[in-house]
Amino acid sequence: MDKNKNTTIYDIAKLSNTSIATVSRVLSNTNYPVSQALRKKVLDAAEKLNYTPNLLGRQLKTNQSKDIGVIIPSISNPYYPLLVQGVEDVARKNGYNVLLSNSYRDPKNEEKSINSLFQKQVKGIILASITKNNSYLKSLQQRGLKIVTFDQDVDIECNKINFDYYKGGYLATKHLIDLGHKDIGFISAPLTRYSRQKVYKGFLTCLKEYSIPIKEDFINISETEEESHDEIYEYKNGKALVKRMIEEKNLPTGIICINDMTAFGVIQELFKNKIKVPKDVSVVGFDNIPVSEMISPPLTTIDQCTYEMGSMAAELLINDLEDEKRKEITISLKPTLIVRESTRHI
Repeated sequence: MDKNKNTTIYDIAKLSNTSIATVSRVLSNTNYPVSQALRKKVLDAAEKLNYTPNLLGRQLKTNQSKDIGVIIPSISNPYYPLLVQGVEDVARKNGYNVLLSNSYRDPKNEEKSINSLFQKQVKGIILASITKNNSYLKSLQQRGLKIVTFDQDVDIECNKINFDYYKGGYLATKHLIDLGHKDIGFISAPLTRYSRQKVYKGFLTCLKEYSIPIKEDFINISETEEESHDEIYEYKNGKALVKRMIEEKNLPTGIICINDMTAFGVIQELFKNKIKVPKDVSVVGFDNIPVSEMISPPLTTIDQCTYEMGSMAAELLINDLEDEKRKEITISLKPTLIVRESTRHI
């Protein structure tokens, strides 16, 4: 027999000198009566031939899948692996497997990933969606796909894990105001996502409420974003935008960053230019990924309940898959300010 060829139930039937139907019944553990001697003969043949069951074929027959999909915009930002860990921990406890896809911040890649997972008989997907094509998601829902969204606001009826990004942006800005800062900057990737828009709105609202001037020179928002194999986008973006501020001599005393990886880039570029944090510039991040307390100085940031967001998303999806009568719900998580050593009074 060709060693490179996958063993099939036909091969087992031939070796055990029995019918294909009998082999199928034995391997599927059906209640159909098969003698112990014949059962052992079939199982011994399967073991000898190193038979691996075709799970996809079984799923197509039973219409049952224990796989769930997770689609994220980027695997390079540690925020998303922490979120996926929350999903996988809950999935494993409930006997589900997680199929992970990285869209590389491209809506077209996201749609391809969704379609690919659906074709693989995945019944549920957890999605940090960046596509605007909600009609596509709705059409798959009508064909039985269960969807849970997190991180972004998607205009479809499904289970959702939301986060109060607006309040997070407000808290980060108020922290700097409470420390005496009046020149406060904002550094971000493009405001193309719901989460970023809300953080920015919270930043602006807080400045207005405390009568702090909004200085356009202190606000740097990039126009494009793309993944790179040699450097993390958010980190690179933080370095580039604060470098521009340094060169133009438009450096505020405090900077709000759209996420922690951007803040790391900002701190690194400031250090490179002999500008000390927090002595010269205070820096606030957003996410509270584990690395944020390991860098020097440890980063003041907004805790986004990342792991909890992932685990709750998995619980909602699994509950929905196992009980179709459950109603869709939305869970809203609240931010917490984590004060460390990257900010100080002026």
